[in-house]
Amino acid sequence: MVQLYEDERLDYLLAENLRIIQSPKVFAFSLDSVLLARFAYLPIQRGNIIDLCTGNGVIPLLLSSRTKAKITGVEIQERIYDMAKRSVEYNGLHEQIHFVHDDMKNMPATFGHGQFDVVTCNPPYFPVKEKAVINENEHLAIARHEIYCTLKDVIQISAQLVRPGGKVAFVHRPGRLAEIIMLMKTYRIEPKRLRFVYPKLGKEANTILIEGIKDGKADLKILPPLIVYDNHGQYTPELKEILYG
Repeated sequence: MVQLYEDERLDYLLAENLRIIQSPKVFAFSLDSVLLARFAYLPIQRGNIIDLCTGNGVIPLLLSSRTKAKITGVEIQERIYDMAKRSVEYNGLHEQIHFVHDDMKNMPATFGHGQFDVVTCNPPYFPVKEKAVINENEHLAIARHEIYCTLKDVIQISAQLVRPGGKVAFVHRPGRLAEIIMLMKTYRIEPKRLRFVYPKLGKEANTILIEGIKDGKADLKILPPLIVYDNHGQYTPELKEILYG
C-alpha cells in the first residue's frame, strides 16, 4: 500500500487505469498537463522520452498508456519528486518510468546530448518580475513562476537533450508564443504543429500546444482549435474524449 502524507490524496488518473498522488497544498496537476500528454508525438514500441518540470509525474504516467518507450521525469522539488516516485511504484511502472530529483539544467551533463527521441515540458508560465505577485506557497510559486528556470532555459535544455529529428512539445500561454517560436528557432527546434486551446467558443485562447523537430524543415501546421467548454458549461465531446477516452 502506498504511503500518503496528511495533505495527500490518491486520485484516479482520468481514463487510465492508474492512480496518482495529489496534494492541494503541494502539487496537483492541471488540464494543461493532460492536453500536452495527449498532444505530443510518441514512438509506440521503443525509444527514450524525457519530461522536464515533471511535477507529480502526471505526464509520464499518461504517456505510459500510449507507448512502451522508457520515460524519465525530472523534478527539482524534493517533496513533489517523492510524490511522483511513489505514484509510479503504486502503479507498478518502475521498469518503464524513472524520476530524477535534480535541476533540469544538469540533464545534458547527466545524460549527454541528443539521447532522447521526445522531450515534453509543462514549464512555469510566469517570469519573475520585480513587482510581481508570487504565491506565498513555495511549492506552487516554483511550479508557476520562473524561479529556477526560464523559458530560454527550458527550450535550450530541450534542444540539447533531443536527438536530430526528434520531437519537442510544450504547453504554454498564447502571450508568449512569439518568444517561444523565436527561442525554438534559435536552438534549432523547427516548429511543426501548433494548436490553440479556447475555454469557450468566442473567447480568446488561453493555452497553446506546440511541437517542433530538432533540425527540421520549416513547415508549421496550425491545427483546428480545441474548445474546452460548450455553451452549457460542460466539456465538449472532444475534450471528454481526451480526458476520459
